[in-house]
Amino acid sequence: MCEIVGVMTLDEVADLLPARGLVAVDGVDGAGKTTFCDDLTRVLRARGREVVRASVDDFHHPRAIRWARGKASPEGFFLDSYDYERFVSHLLVPFAAGEPFRRASHDLATDEYVDAPAEVAPPSALLLVDGIFLHRDELVGRWDFSVFLHVEFAVSVARMAKRDGSPPDPDDPRNRRYVEGQRLYLARCDPAARADLVIDHNAHRSPLSSP
Repeated sequence: MCEIVGVMTLDEVADLLPARGLVAVDGVDGAGKTTFCDDLTRVLRARGREVVRASVDDFHHPRAIRWARGKASPEGFFLDSYDYERFVSHLLVPFAAGEPFRRASHDLATDEYVDAPAEVAPPSALLLVDGIFLHRDELVGRWDFSVFLHVEFAVSVARMAKRDGSPPDPDDPRNRRYVEGQRLYLARCDPAARADLVIDHNAHRSPLSSP
């Protein structure tokens, strides 16, 4: 397991990132990935860096595939939530090659595939991606740098409850699909061992930003 860093400013994180390439920010639901990436993007852009933001959440499978093993299935959540083939072919591979890429393939609200516009990034651009399961076997070798935000489920599920109105107890049956699905991921892929940087994000305070 990579050593967990307790406190780092976003400037210190930015110093570790490659000059260009693909960067992943992973963590369980409620870890604070989106906020972390958005704040890090502002720091990087203030330095004059070109940053393209993306999320694996724009590459879900349709419900018919996501729920094929049952709406409460942890295995279904871990195995079937995301369309990694499109995630890789639409975004990761073309971005790395400097070719036109697309930042989405599916709209979660409408459950429809989308034809996102093709974009081209400058050669010096960094792709900063947030999402769960980003250290899976089929993705881990794609990243030039990766971060795992370490958060206990008691903390992350409580955050999700405040945000989404879901039950705050990780052991509540209504959370089983998501919590147990992510426990499958942690056990099978050990993302903290695969990441280049592991940050204790239990406090989740914007004080990660530089003073």
